[in-house]
Parts: sequence; C-alpha cells; structure tokens
Amino acid sequence: MDMPLASTHMITIDSAALRAWPLPMPPAEGDKERRGHVLVLGGSCEMPGAVILAATAALRAGAGKLTIATGASVAQLVALAMPEARVIGLRETAEGGFEREALATLDPLARKIDAVLIGPGMQDEAATAALVRALLPRLAGIGVVLDANAMGIVANPDQGGDAAPFRFAEPVILTPHAGEMAHLSGMPKEDILADPDSAARTAAQAWNAVVALKGARTVISAPEGGPWQHEGGNVGLAISGSGDTLAGIIAGLAARGATLAQATCWGVALHAQAGERLALRFGALGYLAREIPAEIPALMEQAAHSAS
Repeated sequence: MDMPLASTHMITIDSAALRAWPLPMPPAEGDKERRGHVLVLGGSCEMPGAVILAATAALRAGAGKLTIATGASVAQLVALAMPEARVIGLRETAEGGFEREALATLDPLARKIDAVLIGPGMQDEAATAALVRALLPRLAGIGVVLDANAMGIVANPDQGGDAAPFRFAEPVILTPHAGEMAHLSGMPKEDILADPDSAARTAAQAWNAVVALKGARTVISAPEGGPWQHEGGNVGLAISGSGDTLAGIIAGLAARGATLAQATCWGVALHAQAGERLALRFGALGYLAREIPAEIPALMEQAAHSAS
C-alpha cells in the first residue's frame, strides 16, 4: 500500500499519516523467510561498528534474516557481535574499500535477498562507487538503500571527470545530510540549508531516487509521490552512528515489503521517536546510537495498535 500522491503540497509524517499507511505484516504462520532477508554491505578496519549498528537496526525493524558482508580484517569481530547474522569477509583495498573481486562473492546473494543496505563504515569512495556500479544491475527488483560513502556513486568518483551525469536505472534510497548533499550535488551547503525542499526534489528527479535529506526537519522526495516532511526527534540524534541506525531501520522495513518511499518515511519517523523516548530516560544529550534500535519494536507495535 502506498500513500496517495501530493502534487501541490507537502505531506507531514505524523501519527495520522502513519496510521493511514500501515506497514506490511508477515502472516502469523510465516517463517523468517517471509519476514524478509536483508544484506548489509559495509564496514572497514577503522569503522567495523557501523555495520553492527545498521544490522541490529534492520533486525529490530522486523527483518527475519540477516547477512553481513564486511572487510575480512573485521569479519570475525562482527560475527561475534552479531550472532544472528551470516557474516562474509571480503578482501579490502589499501584505502579501506573492497576489492572488485567481492562482486563474485556477493553475486549469488542477489537472488536470495529482499533488501540491501550498502555504505555504513565503508571507505575508499572510488572503489565503493565501482562496486556499487557493478552490483546495481544484479539488484533489480530488490530494495536498495545507499548510505554514507556508497552514495558517492552519483558523483562518479570512479570514472574521472568526463562521465555523464549519473542516474539510477531503478529507484533506490539515498539518505544524505546537508553536508553529504553538498558533496554529491555540487551545491553550496548554505543553499541546501536555505531551501532543502528544492534540493531534495531536484536530486530525486535527477538521480531517480527516493532522497531523505536529513536534518531537524527531514525532507523526503521521490521520483513519484510525496513530497514528505518530518519534524521531531532531538539534538541527541546528532551523534556518531545515528545515521547507520536510520539506514538499517529503512533497510529492514524494505526487506519486509514496504515500498521505498514507505520504508523511508516510516524509518525517519521511528528513528526520531526512538530519540524522543531515549531523551526521556537519559536526557537529550548523551544517549548512544547503539541504544536506538532497541526502541523500534515497541514503537512499531504501538503504531500498529493505534491503527487498529
């Protein structure tokens, strides 16, 4: 089920909007396969925790099966931290990305997954872009979330300065904050902050992507539908790892069968509501990104009951 289009006005993501747009639910007799299989691709020797945060959030959002593909140097660490996951080690470049040969390891997974999150904790933007470029044709019909360095593909860092403007063949989800949007689009950050609606809309149309431009007011634009906005959360969400958890929530919802726009809008709302709950217990400053995912199941349950 998708939310009606809004060609002339902004849709505010609030409790009423979410009630009108319920998440898909697996049947009561469904097994873990029916809940969706999510792949999280990312991490590096310097940032192994990013995939742990994202993967935890994907499971907390309701995905039933999890695979993590990460650097061989940290794969055992990640496997110990995530006993729920199958963990695959990939050869790394000297700059912290993955070797192109990772494609052969990942290719068979494309037929087994329902959603993939690429980017948390990845380094070496050019190598990452090359890997994403090679993977995308194999991910047709799968919910794709690009975060952090993986979003850099839209700037063609692997193809020099002569490449044509990038456009996804099938829509994907991108989750930039204003600084990342400035890097990806070439627009001054000040202009993006002054008019985030226009920046998100332009990027969504140019790249053929659902774009969540993150901030105190998050704006979500899509090639079709929307636009949407969400205001909420608190300054405590501005902490290392918070974006990884948001991307993981969105990927988990997409694995369950939510549309790209629905997964993004619900993910943004759940992430903000989790921050609000944590602020009540710990204060607005000082709670940790690792604490965000644990709030998600109860928030989804609360939303489901309010919709019934």
